[in-house]
Amino acid sequence: MIFSENGLLSKSPDFEYRAEQQQMAGAVAEALDEERCLVVEAGTGVGKSLAYLIPAVEYALREGKKAIISTHTINLQEQLVGKDLPIVQKLLPEPFDVALLKGRQNYLCPLRLRRAMDHGGDLFTSSEREELMEIWKWAEATRDGTRSDLDFEPSLKVWLQVCSESHSCTQRICGPRGHCFFQEARKRAQSARVIVVNHSLFFSLLNPEEELLENDSGFLVPNDFVIFDEAHTLEAVAAKALGLRLSQSGLRFDLQRLYHPKTKKGILKYAKAERAMEWIERLLDEADDFFESVGEAVSFGQWAKECRVRQPELVENTLANPLRECWSAIEDVAEELEDESRKNELMDSARRLREMHGGLKMFLDQEDGGSVYWVEKGGSEGTSYILNAAPVNVAHRLRSLLFGQEKICIATSATLGTGDNQLQYFRERVGANHVPAVRIGSPFDFEKQMSVYVIKSMPDPRDEDYEEMLIHWIERVLIKTEGKAFVLFTSHRLLRSVAESMEDFFDERGWTLLVQGTGMQRQKMVERFREDINSVLFGTESFWAGVDVPGEALSNVIITRLPFAVPDHPLTAARLEEIEAEGGNAFMEYSVPEAVIKLRQGVGRLIRTKKDQGMVVILDNRVVTKRYGKSFLAALPPAPVKIIS
Repeated sequence: MIFSENGLLSKSPDFEYRAEQQQMAGAVAEALDEERCLVVEAGTGVGKSLAYLIPAVEYALREGKKAIISTHTINLQEQLVGKDLPIVQKLLPEPFDVALLKGRQNYLCPLRLRRAMDHGGDLFTSSEREELMEIWKWAEATRDGTRSDLDFEPSLKVWLQVCSESHSCTQRICGPRGHCFFQEARKRAQSARVIVVNHSLFFSLLNPEEELLENDSGFLVPNDFVIFDEAHTLEAVAAKALGLRLSQSGLRFDLQRLYHPKTKKGILKYAKAERAMEWIERLLDEADDFFESVGEAVSFGQWAKECRVRQPELVENTLANPLRECWSAIEDVAEELEDESRKNELMDSARRLREMHGGLKMFLDQEDGGSVYWVEKGGSEGTSYILNAAPVNVAHRLRSLLFGQEKICIATSATLGTGDNQLQYFRERVGANHVPAVRIGSPFDFEKQMSVYVIKSMPDPRDEDYEEMLIHWIERVLIKTEGKAFVLFTSHRLLRSVAESMEDFFDERGWTLLVQGTGMQRQKMVERFREDINSVLFGTESFWAGVDVPGEALSNVIITRLPFAVPDHPLTAARLEEIEAEGGNAFMEYSVPEAVIKLRQGVGRLIRTKKDQGMVVILDNRVVTKRYGKSFLAALPPAPVKIIS
């Protein structure tokens, strides 16, 4: 056995026998051999990546199948491709290829870049042409050819003019020329035994229109199976992927790429297409009027960015005809062009306008009765609008899509359940009710490594002195560990207010305060936090999960409030209503389990290795004053809990 104390893995100097890892590998291997689905929760420190990769690759090689590994975060993708899969390649006697596949628009298309350079004067302003030159220089040296390999962030307008697009960067056009980064990635994926993707790309590739990997059966390619790591995000990603999002700024951006009335630049300028340019100008004006009428037809709450739309025909569809006329004019221009690549590019633009037309109709008519519809404020000033729709219940769709008969799908994460061994809540939310579940604990000794403190004297958040008391306790707790803490919030507004009030506290002690939302990228913030031993990081949503800081740098995790989802977000509200309509208790069946899982993720930031030690402080007394509070404490790792009055 590879994972046993004297197995193949034991030859590695970094190997540490973990019974939990061996148990998980056995469960995954058994599910694959029996060609069935499986749900696995594996606690922090199990080493789950190797526990599913080794049996997955062995099975793929033995049966001539392809393994699709899907993650939620880029960090885990890079870990799998750069660290874990090379270990598997060394361990197994039979060689195999691995391909990391990103979304098409991540890749540079050299043919489109060359054409952009040739016609830059018609397409770009002088500053944009400078960016284009930088991309041209980079293209001569890059081996990766993806935007993440660039040492600067190009403007979206410039990048979208040179990246791969489905109709202008095809196998027929770019494939034979060679040196097309996307087509090369596509070829590697078709020949590889293991393909690594992210969840969003996975769902987009299920769209038969993409035909990225020439799939006739299976998920993405014939004869494949899929393993979802970080599977706790599946419901959220699926709802977004299976829904609708039409943005005012997105439409304006697409139109101005074709022709920008102010700069007089764009593809249509190069094509000298006067009639089409006139229609672009008209459609830009019509779009502003349409979205302005949308803004007037809805009413946002004081702090709300979303407003639910419960009835069809929110406003008159004044964009239907201009969109039709515009795409017809663009198609007429395309038909006259001899340049096949440029023709395909215009046809691609016309297709996007057709999709906008269809999406508008779907939103205004509320065609899908199983979806919820809402308008969202967009832009930094909240002066543009986005039309959204999402299925209320993705379980019905995922049941056959992922967990149907003759499918092999394994879903795993450190936090799938609410403390029950059957992981019932997760399985119901993603349509895996019939799928066997395995819950594997962590090899860490939480009794010795971690302490949990609950501050019972914290007032209700609605009380006048709530923020003052919150600051008081955060200060007391930070002094205890001399910083070295994540302070996790559920509200951006409260985070900013507390950070501002505590500036003097941090200055007096010479501790660095890193605050989410102040312009620094998330990964940069984490790096700074690791390097500065006494620093403190204030974070919201994205810092509750997917952040790994082992060692002394993170010795304290402060939970400011139980992470209940905002009940007035349209999608959350619709899910609660659906449960109530079916006679259930929405709070106990949805709100509490969701918050329990989120709390587990936040607490899970603390202990990342067997050497880590620290404390978790919960500044929300509901875990001891409310009946449902027991659910939160019961779901935490088995560490001593102390109630502070």
